[in-house]
Amino acid sequence: MKSSAIAVSGLRKTYGDKVVLDGIDFEVAAGSVFSMLGPNGAGKTTTVNVLATLATPDAGTVRVAGHDVATATKQVRAAIGVTGQFAAVDELLSGRENLQLMADLKRVRSGGRVVADLLERFDLVESADKMAATYSGGMRRKLDLAMTLVGRPRIIFLDEPTTGLDPRSRRTMWAIVRDLVAEGTTLFLTTQYLEEADQLADRIVVLDHGRLVAQGTPDELKRRLPGTHVRLRFTDRSALDAAARILPGAARDEQELILRVASDGESKSLRALLDRLDQHAVNAQEFSVHTPDLDDVFLALTGRPSTEAISQ
Repeated sequence: MKSSAIAVSGLRKTYGDKVVLDGIDFEVAAGSVFSMLGPNGAGKTTTVNVLATLATPDAGTVRVAGHDVATATKQVRAAIGVTGQFAAVDELLSGRENLQLMADLKRVRSGGRVVADLLERFDLVESADKMAATYSGGMRRKLDLAMTLVGRPRIIFLDEPTTGLDPRSRRTMWAIVRDLVAEGTTLFLTTQYLEEADQLADRIVVLDHGRLVAQGTPDELKRRLPGTHVRLRFTDRSALDAAARILPGAARDEQELILRVASDGESKSLRALLDRLDQHAVNAQEFSVHTPDLDDVFLALTGRPSTEAISQ
């Protein structure tokens, strides 16, 4: 069992009469990716602000890197890095100058070597001396994360790190995140892309109206929903009709000539299903197994589609 990088118990935060966080509890294992999902106004950004010492909790206990966020603010800030939704780079400075500025502010020893290493690690050497204003969106996000790493934080908060990036740049960022975790860094991720949480997160919590409505690994959350099924596609209506008679209860799609058959998706069940079709000389043109994804989980838990899952 990994030790806890973040431990939250009974966290409550209100603004006036509005309860933003209503007594939430969770732990983040050191050296893991932890993702918080939720629709607009769920309380995700407020949670990150409390963890990053930018907001004070009204009740509960919050420890980050072993320190209480209310009484050991300086120690918490020394252990964390925060990369926001929008790249916080100075466009009038070059990439190298942005990194050197952070090294100076953090009083990093051997700052020049640290800067050179980060430029190489993030594949920014060729553009290091160009103004950041000339960088693409993906390059700015990489530079922003590199600036966060100047102080070698043990815990990094990533608020929608790939928003607005093209698929190639997004996967580059995913690779960087995985490398950081392999080195022992803990990452707290908020994202509007459920595929991103599915790909990266070791554990996910779903926040809605200030309360945690679910938590677990991506697979655990998906297994909570029924709906795994085998999809069979046929070449003509007669084959579809014959299969429907053999498999009563299957859902039909007349236009696409598809049957959806409830299944646990295991090989034994698939073999039995195909054997039944074969016994009646019915051939499916193609078949595939479909399981609920995080979009289905999100919709089931919050009553809203995942396209609204923008950090708030």
